[in-house]
Amino acid sequence: MNPTGSNPQAKAKSNVVAVIPARFASTRLPGKVLLEIAGKPMIVVVAQRVLAARNIDQVIVATDDERIRKAVESAGFEVAMTRSDHASGTDRLAEVVSELPDAEIVVNVQGDEPLISPLTIERAIEALRGTDNAGIATTWEAIDLPADVFDPNVVKVVVTSDGRAIYFSRSVVPFPRAAANKYGSLAAALDHDRDLLRLFKKHTGLYVYRRDVLLEFTRWPQSELEKSEGLEQLRALEHGVTITAVEAAAPSIGVDSAEDLERVRAIVARV
Repeated sequence: MNPTGSNPQAKAKSNVVAVIPARFASTRLPGKVLLEIAGKPMIVVVAQRVLAARNIDQVIVATDDERIRKAVESAGFEVAMTRSDHASGTDRLAEVVSELPDAEIVVNVQGDEPLISPLTIERAIEALRGTDNAGIATTWEAIDLPADVFDPNVVKVVVTSDGRAIYFSRSVVPFPRAAANKYGSLAAALDHDRDLLRLFKKHTGLYVYRRDVLLEFTRWPQSELEKSEGLEQLRALEHGVTITAVEAAAPSIGVDSAEDLERVRAIVARV
């Protein structure tokens, strides 16, 4: 890993470091992190929003692509060039953090989240700082559409009354059995009683780690639940890591398709 760039923020020792993994390859939208939003590459928009969080000390974009490096450095942000053989963004994150011994808390923001709220980032950091028990903090949003409850691409998180995430799934969790029995199916129940939507929480891909937990996490082998659901956070739960979950300050849109990109561009143009 080779950190580069001339941004003055990179020179100070930091306790809270945000790392934005960014790769050029994308199945549905190749090169998406370099596509422009309001005249700037998406990855630069993301970095600017992360830097706006008041409790972030340092922002680093982690990539193995020279095109991304040039775009990020041209905007004045720090880049860490990483290996190209990482299985996940979390592994890329860990490579960067392993060389940052002064980092105590590490924020992982996806490079395709140009609408991420700085306040959401602040909330997640403070949630982790506010407890001695949790090793990871993450965020969730309310689900407004019944279709999202059944969509396997919308990951649901089950959160206890004290804010602890106890399961993540692509399936319908929790399952309101009594309501489904009353109306004959869950779909019918949701049509008749929209208040049921309050049971469900959409997990969003923002993570805040204690540095030692992140590095240990990436050394553990994939768990069976993780492989079954395709959700790596289940590995942490199976190893006994407490994950605290807080509500996002504002909804965000992960850009996975051309349609997502146009929605984001339209939202940004209205602001």
